[in-house]
Amino acid sequence: MIAQRTKYALKALLVLADAAGDGKGLTIEEIARRSGAPKRFLEHIMLELRNAGLVQSRRGRAGGYSLLRPAGAIALGQVVRLVDGPMAPLPCLSQTAYQPCADCPDEAACRIRRSFARIYEAQLAAMEQMTLAEMAAEGGLPIND
Repeated sequence: MIAQRTKYALKALLVLADAAGDGKGLTIEEIARRSGAPKRFLEHIMLELRNAGLVQSRRGRAGGYSLLRPAGAIALGQVVRLVDGPMAPLPCLSQTAYQPCADCPDEAACRIRRSFARIYEAQLAAMEQMTLAEMAAEGGLPIND
């Protein structure tokens, strides 16, 4: 399950992806209105996304936030990992925060690890292949308009 914070980040990125053709940035207030995410959470999330190189911000009257990279170059897994942290169900499977399990004498023989590794690999592959552009193209109702 993804954290609410990650959901807010994805909503904000989808709002920016939808507005990418306009050529102008959106204020934090406009992103909050369109996404339904609280402004106070978005301020921190947008800073995190900017520091990670996913969005850019401009000051001034014509300023605001916009995607720094094309929506097709931003993978769902990248966003989830950035906001939520490691995605692995077991610490011994994590790519970014590996730790051996204290109660496991032999990872290679661990049936729990092998079973969860298959599930995790399938989930990870799907999340690394799905892009923000694909999510935006899903259509349906606007996020919160």
